[in-house]
Amino acid sequence: MPAQQKSAAFGFGFRPEESAHHFLVTIPASNREEVLISEHFVWDESQAGSPPTFAPGEMEGKLRVMLVRPKWNEIADEVRVEFNQRLKKEGLPSGAWKTGTTPVSRLLGKELVLLAWAIEEADPALIPTAIKNWLGLVPEERWWLYTMTSAATGHAIQGRNKGWRKAVRYALTENPVTDAPHPPPPIFELRTSEQPPSTPVRKKRAVRRTGKTPHSDDVTR
Repeated sequence: MPAQQKSAAFGFGFRPEESAHHFLVTIPASNREEVLISEHFVWDESQAGSPPTFAPGEMEGKLRVMLVRPKWNEIADEVRVEFNQRLKKEGLPSGAWKTGTTPVSRLLGKELVLLAWAIEEADPALIPTAIKNWLGLVPEERWWLYTMTSAATGHAIQGRNKGWRKAVRYALTENPVTDAPHPPPPIFELRTSEQPPSTPVRKKRAVRRTGKTPHSDDVTR
């Protein structure tokens, strides 16, 4: 029985017949303009997706991150190679970044946005560290981190440099990198600005050797 042929893929592994949920990477023609990454749930091949939106309450086309061109250029090739290796294993065609819009599959898009969140406010000198730490995570870890960060601070503007976004940056850019296999960045140990301060522990009042707790009238005697 012949193997079932997979549906056509666009960009990096996006197959609308399987799921319309995808991400769009918008690369302007001008090098001075920012690269936009947005999340979409509707696909219209004739329009190549709906435009990104800044509206906080709008889910379709929600803008997840904006990257200045030099930072995008730092990660573009590394991400392309990583994604294409995965697509090859799945028997899907390779993708390439292009001026205009490039669709990215739902899961690969989450991984891309996670890395972009890590470097959007980072010192450019730390980007190679972020890439190595990102590559050190298995896909399931990247998906989980994206989901947690997106739920709390996923808006491109309103969530920038806050809470989980700040924690992701710290975990991927400042966690030491070695050539040996290393555990995931310590994202779970980080305190974010969204967490309430810990409640101070009250010291127990001193107890006399008799075992009785001192009263106010005992102190005045």
